[in-house]
Amino acid sequence: MAAFKTLDDLTDIAGKRVLVRVDLNVPVSDGKVTDATRIERVAPTILELSEKGAKVILLAHFGRPKGEPVADMSLKLIAPAVEQVLDHAVLFADDCIGAPAAEAVAKMGNGDILLLENTRFHKGEEKNDAEFTKALAANGDIYVNDAFSAAHRAHASTEGLAHHLPAYAGRTMQAELEALEKGLGNPSRPVVAIVGGAKVSTKIDLLMNLVKKVDALVIGGGMANTFIAARGTNVGKSLCEHDLAETAKQIMIEAASAQCAIVLPVDGVVAREFKAGAANEVVDIEAIPADAMVLDVGPKSVEAVNEWISRAHTLVWNGPLGAFEIEPFDTATVAAAKHAAEATKEGKLVSVAGGGDTVSALNHAGVADDFTYVSTAGGAFLEWMEGKELPGVAVLSKTA
Repeated sequence: MAAFKTLDDLTDIAGKRVLVRVDLNVPVSDGKVTDATRIERVAPTILELSEKGAKVILLAHFGRPKGEPVADMSLKLIAPAVEQVLDHAVLFADDCIGAPAAEAVAKMGNGDILLLENTRFHKGEEKNDAEFTKALAANGDIYVNDAFSAAHRAHASTEGLAHHLPAYAGRTMQAELEALEKGLGNPSRPVVAIVGGAKVSTKIDLLMNLVKKVDALVIGGGMANTFIAARGTNVGKSLCEHDLAETAKQIMIEAASAQCAIVLPVDGVVAREFKAGAANEVVDIEAIPADAMVLDVGPKSVEAVNEWISRAHTLVWNGPLGAFEIEPFDTATVAAAKHAAEATKEGKLVSVAGGGDTVSALNHAGVADDFTYVSTAGGAFLEWMEGKELPGVAVLSKTA
């Protein structure tokens, strides 16, 4: 990974106007933030800059207002939660450019924190428009990007600003990039990847990239059924993309060529209905009843997955092994997650996980804090796993 500057490279910033791109796209219900995780992730960067006397100006988006002001997508709704997490007063400006922003910035004292209104209230944000980017840059002396989760977008506040101001990675961005480097950039081998989820169609690029980079690829979730069916096995009423049989075969061919082991379930937990506590049984993968569906991998499969985890020095995880949201079909995911967490705690494994369902599954298993790094970035994490260049990261490297 190319070099990038961090807050360690920032000195004598007292009185400097620092534009900090953060991710405040948090869930809200009845006007209240219901999960402040993303705010908590960026708090260290904000507070470090504030304590060094910088004028900290926060840039963020919220929702998808499509370039127009939308009252219930105003960041004013988020400001109280930011204040609470930071335990610090947070000023607010009714726009991110123009007179409202300029006047609010002019009134700031050293160490003050100002939240500007939703950048996506302007069409120029998502278009990375040159004039809009200049208008944003007019309020800053330094640019810090601490929103890895938005780094796969070439927007004005995530990419454009780095061409106008000295650019640095915030602490969250730094931690994410360092973890990803350990995961796939320059990992300690053997490397094992676990990829689950419902559909192969959403993860073709991911699978094609991983088979060239890892020593073993564990495939679980509904997508495993597509691979099993591609080998000629009847999967009953299981979720399966039969039209992607040739794609699955090609992925297996690519894996063989790259000497990457494909690890598929050898048994499964089947049920006739998809609901909590549904009657279920464990069957060999070759004996799935015609009227049943596979909702989790079976105990022999979990044993095989755990053996690969034990053998690995690096684990990258995206997607659950089964329908973990409903008991008892969370068994395999929880068992593998706990095994990986134990190996990590013992210092035997670097474990990097990401993706919405993955984070939920690890939290469900009670082990998210035991992994080396758990990314909340969603789409950016997936695109990184696919081997794609992330504009918001690339521009930091180019300006380092």
